[in-house]
Amino acid sequence: MINAKLLQLVVNASNDGICVAEQEGDDNILIYVNKAFETLTGYKTDDILYQDCRFLQKDDRDQPGLDAIRKAVKEGVPCRQVIRNYRKDGSPFWNELSITPVFNEADQLTYYIGIQKDVTEQVDAQQKVEELQAEISRLKAQLEAAKD
Repeated sequence: MINAKLLQLVVNASNDGICVAEQEGDDNILIYVNKAFETLTGYKTDDILYQDCRFLQKDDRDQPGLDAIRKAVKEGVPCRQVIRNYRKDGSPFWNELSITPVFNEADQLTYYIGIQKDVTEQVDAQQKVEELQAEISRLKAQLEAAKD
């Protein structure tokens, strides 16, 4: 079994943001974040501990991925969604968020592990591909119309 010191070294060495949240009423409050989380979000650990992670969404809470996350949290099941989050400086980024519930020996939900990965470049590239495909379709339609 891995000891606690080694586990902490491994988690802190991760390139992805890792956080641990504890259920407290309707909120899931942060009780741990690694250095990559701080780097990704711009928030220091001392600024965000004991807050619900929703602060990363600012007022942008009407996103399709958030509904899936809420449902998974309510049901106590894992999920992975890409959502828009905001850094401390207000700049947006696309976050591939993976949430996994952790149960104790009595099968009670006690924690959630969250892993955050900045996928902004991939999302931007996909959006550009979709825009170009739409433009190609539009041009093809214009060419067909011009033939008639």
